Amino acid sequence: METTSLLQIAQDFGSPIYVYDSEKMISQYKRLTTAFNKVKKIKINYAAKALSNISVLKLIGSLGAGLDTVSIQEVKLGLTAGFTPDNIIFTPNGVSLDEIEVAAKLGVQINIDNLSILEQFGTNHPKTPVCIRINPHVMAGGNTNISVGHIDSKFGISIHQIPHILRIVENTDMTINGIHMHTGSDILDIDVFLYASEILFETAKHFKNLDFLDFGSGFKVPYKEGDIETNIEEFGERLTQRFNLFCKNYGKELTLAFEPGKYLVSEAGVFLTKVNVVKQTTSTVFAQIDSGFNHLIRPMLYGAQHEIENLSNKNGKERFYSVVGYICETDTFANNRRINEIAEGDILAFKNAGAYCYSMASNYNSRYRPAEVLWHNAKAHLIRKRETFDDILKNQIEIQL
Repeated sequence: METTSLLQIAQDFGSPIYVYDSEKMISQYKRLTTAFNKVKKIKINYAAKALSNISVLKLIGSLGAGLDTVSIQEVKLGLTAGFTPDNIIFTPNGVSLDEIEVAAKLGVQINIDNLSILEQFGTNHPKTPVCIRINPHVMAGGNTNISVGHIDSKFGISIHQIPHILRIVENTDMTINGIHMHTGSDILDIDVFLYASEILFETAKHFKNLDFLDFGSGFKVPYKEGDIETNIEEFGERLTQRFNLFCKNYGKELTLAFEPGKYLVSEAGVFLTKVNVVKQTTSTVFAQIDSGFNHLIRPMLYGAQHEIENLSNKNGKERFYSVVGYICETDTFANNRRINEIAEGDILAFKNAGAYCYSMASNYNSRYRPAEVLWHNAKAHLIRKRETFDDILKNQIEIQL
């Protein structure tokens, strides 16, 4: 998006505000599907948790994607957005059998990652097809906070427990139609991911009536200039060759499924904030903005680095700033970052703010959550209103004392 358009959005709708570029989402989807165009059956299930605004869900659904969900609420959002039940997969973690049964009743694909729940569900619903999530004990991402395939992870059924899975399937006579894994986010080493894929293939050999194999996602996107990213084209070429060989040996054309979230929407998002105060101390110049970790928690939670650009002074001289928020706690977005000279009232843009940003926002300090805009067909569409004080009070019940 052009700087002038972003500045106009900030002027028209106020700040802070999230802006999403539909063209980038579409191009990322096409790039991924093109990388696997030699697979006969490919299914992209967008991970709703990355960005669950219903207008974004509708856009991605219009491309032909399915939906990966982790809560019954996300399932219902998907249905409301127009996804058919057979285009939704439900992959929760640590939820009750009751929630899984509600999802199954809605007709979505169930994905189970717990031996106890697998046995209970298979006993109660042996005719309902189920996908099984395995833990390959492979750490494909470099950060333990976002890697979920390691041996200490709470996600998935250990590959060492395959005999237990087979016993449950035999005893309940349940139908297993898919095998799933997800090693984590920010995958750089394709060889490590392919190694984990071999474990998925070996596991799949135990089940004779599969329809699909789900390889998760976790592809890395660049967060700053010169940053590295997953080579999707090379990955597509290498996994396609191995997947097609497996299908040939299996005797059936299976669907190759992925569940990208960050890959599709991260680079499409920009978070616009206004500078409230420029504060000089004895050692630091702070740019204090009209937001905090209540709106963008990734830098504080994961140590994520979002590129910050001063849209109001793009050609200005660079100075060092620590960009901080207005929350009454430490909420630092950047320490001693080189940014074009900042003045009070300037609009700062945080790049790569499409994934796990608004979806992790809160009302901490009783602050309002921001608005959201979708930039589509060269026009700004408001897709979520800014919260008001009435929203803060909406579900509170005042008692008489």
